[in-house]
Amino acid sequence: MPGYAIVNLTDIDDSVGGRLPGLEGRFGRKHLDSTELGVSRFTYAPSVRNPTGHSHREQEEAYVIVGGSGRVRLDDEIRDVRQWDVIRVSPEIVRAFEAGPDGLDVIAVGGQKPEGGDGVPSDAPWPDAGH
Repeated sequence: MPGYAIVNLTDIDDSVGGRLPGLEGRFGRKHLDSTELGVSRFTYAPSVRNPTGHSHREQEEAYVIVGGSGRVRLDDEIRDVRQWDVIRVSPEIVRAFEAGPDGLDVIAVGGQKPEGGDGVPSDAPWPDAGH
């Protein structure tokens, strides 16, 4: 394996596969041949909300808003986000995104992925559900 890799995230196939209309997810970890670093791109169409969130058992993540604006759910708190905001999230915090009227483009960065992964899906609704 060479000591570097160059990958264009737009060349990676969408792995979300229509599970949520209006959301695309492109996961770069395997394309980078990295065991220490994961970089992914999530593109949300205008006003699309990820209805479920997730947390992790071990992995801390950071998200960079590279386009658009919207909101992020962090457990029971909802915060507005805009281009160039960076959000660091501890493993145990449930996180999910909602795009604003112009959509939302997010780069996710994670550390070493434990064997078998460590993502924990959450069924808890957004704190403002029903409002």
